[in-house]
Amino acid sequence: MSDAHGVARDQLRSFIERIERLEEEKKTIADDIKDVYGEAKGTGFDTKILKKVIAIRKQDKDERMEQEAILDTYLAALGMIDAPDAE
Repeated sequence: MSDAHGVARDQLRSFIERIERLEEEKKTIADDIKDVYGEAKGTGFDTKILKKVIAIRKQDKDERMEQEAILDTYLAALGMIDAPDAE
């Protein structure tokens, strides 16, 4: 029984150590991303827009088109843009 307990303890320790290493890597990557945004801002790019572009690029084409159509509908309903042509 104690042998099984030792195996489970070793397995648990292994999982914890792997997670800790990955969390450290994640922090390092997040710091690197922050540095790149800082560089972009330093050369005159708007980081809020860069983040939006990245979010848009993650979407597939159909999802993006659907969201843009809904956004246009809402903006038109609020009088913020001209209503899309009814076809």
